[in-house]
Amino acid sequence: MSIRDNLERVKERIAKAALSKGRDPSDIFLVAVSKTVEPERILEAVEAGVTDLGENRVQEARDKIETLGRVARWHLIGTLQKNKAKYAVRLFDMIQSLDSVSLAQELEKRAAREGEQMEVLVEVKTSFEETKHGVDPTYLEDLVREVLQTERLVFKGLMTIAPYEDNPELVRPYFRQLKVLKDQLEEKLGIPVEHLSMGMSGDFEVAIQEGATMVRIGTAIFGPRSYP
Repeated sequence: MSIRDNLERVKERIAKAALSKGRDPSDIFLVAVSKTVEPERILEAVEAGVTDLGENRVQEARDKIETLGRVARWHLIGTLQKNKAKYAVRLFDMIQSLDSVSLAQELEKRAAREGEQMEVLVEVKTSFEETKHGVDPTYLEDLVREVLQTERLVFKGLMTIAPYEDNPELVRPYFRQLKVLKDQLEEKLGIPVEHLSMGMSGDFEVAIQEGATMVRIGTAIFGPRSYP
């Protein structure tokens, strides 16, 4: 199947999952994860209707953006080191992996120097896997309060990465936990938490059923990845 065909199939699955919970499918944002994907195939996805692209690494994203330009909104979904913050502020429209006060402070400083505002999601570690990143839920409120006090960072919501499981039902509790944390933040801070970014190719339907407003899908659109 072509990228266009894959994209249409994914959109159909998103709509079905949303409607199963009485949600409007148009409320679900699709971020096509383009890590390791060649620029030509990314452009094919954009021409098929993709409006948001997700990259894991700053350097790889920089090369692609230099080649393709602003063909879509670019999201950083991978871990961000503080020494790459200045590049991230210049490249991305949204950073989904803000996970510490020190990184928030560095992004604020860099955004001020660039005269830009940066939309951010706070990444929450909802699993016990050592390979997963994110702020511990215990410290989530403190980090969000820090972000809200900045002038250049625009808090847009929460993100999490669930453990990989063959059966997506096994990761439902992680998505449900993020939704609970969202509700608690809204109650305690009196602010809207616009986005829950959760769910990937193997589990996005479950994530939508648990409240995701943004799903990050790569393999189901671009096919299996070939890593260098």
